[in-house]
Amino acid sequence: MGAGGTRRRGAALEEAILHAAVAELTASGYAGLTMDKVAARAGTNKNAIYRRWPNRLALGIAAYRQLATTVPPPDTGDLRGDVLELLRQANRHWSSPLGAILRELLSAVGGASQALAQLREQSGDAVAAPWLTILGRAVARGEASPEALHPRVATVAIVLLRNEFVMRGAPTTSDDVLVEIVDEVYLPLVRRRAPTA
Repeated sequence: MGAGGTRRRGAALEEAILHAAVAELTASGYAGLTMDKVAARAGTNKNAIYRRWPNRLALGIAAYRQLATTVPPPDTGDLRGDVLELLRQANRHWSSPLGAILRELLSAVGGASQALAQLREQSGDAVAAPWLTILGRAVARGEASPEALHPRVATVAIVLLRNEFVMRGAPTTSDDVLVEIVDEVYLPLVRRRAPTA
């Protein structure tokens, strides 16, 4: 029952459940997220949750997507400055409590392709867009090869940073590593990329 004893349905109930899941996720992380806690906080039963999300992971991903925000890409006027600032923003995010939740979700997803696709909806195109924007500006200024304007090339730096967190389990990455990613990998890649024969 919702406020005033009225039974909530449809979008109102879904919104209450998501609001409760977000609150639980931010309070306890993914490890502490349970259907029982969410149901109690939302004032509903677990069946109502399971009708909308088949499992805890799906609910956790939906709640995380409510929390995730996008910020405009930096525009320092030079490719190195833009890439370094974008990496620093990502490093701050992945080092934050919200980033810890994302790391927990990525770990829980494992090989579950459908769940990974849901996380990618939030992170795939959304991750590539700012990188393609700053790389497009760099191409226009003559700082990068036009052939570098490919999502896989554009996002190499963020993939390497993600590797530091996911594969190495680092709680944060030092600025020296960010500079190394930019100077030793990213800039040489996008400046010298040539069309394949």
